[in-house]
Amino acid sequence: MAVPKRKVSPMKRGFRRSADALKNPTYAEDKDTGELKRPHHIDLKTGRYRGRQVLSVKQDD
Repeated sequence: MAVPKRKVSPMKRGFRRSADALKNPTYAEDKDTGELKRPHHIDLKTGRYRGRQVLSVKQDD
């Protein structure tokens, strides 16, 4: 049976448990398209970020 070699300190225990407090990701409505998107992320459909074109978008034929 596996037995810990040392006692886990409260600080290390807190580091491990810090992920428990994470919330669900938030979404913001895009001003141009009206779709929900993650804040501070590039919109992959339009290739725009903060109103600027940063990616070229492939045209579906």
